[in-house]
Amino acid sequence: MAFIWYILIGIVAGFVAGKLMRGGGFGLIVNLIVGIIGGVLGGWLFGLIGISTSSIIGNLITSVVGAIVLLWVVGLISRSISR
Repeated sequence: MAFIWYILIGIVAGFVAGKLMRGGGFGLIVNLIVGIIGGVLGGWLFGLIGISTSSIIGNLITSVVGAIVLLWVVGLISRSISR
C-alpha cells in the first residue's frame, strides 16, 4: 500500500513542479513521470543531507524538490543538446 502512496505523491509532485518551473516543464504526462522519479531523487538527496520525512506533507515536499531538481537537470541537458 505504501508503494501506491509514493506513486500518487509523485504524480502530485510532478504536477506541482511543472507549475513551479518556468515554462511549465515538459507537458503533463512527462511532468507526472518526472514527479514519480523525482520522489526517489528527492528522498535520496534529503537522505544525503540527513533529512527524513514521515508525513504525507513531508513526502510531498521531498518529491516536489526532487522533481524540480530533475526538471532543471533535464532542461539543462535538452538545451545543451539543441545547441
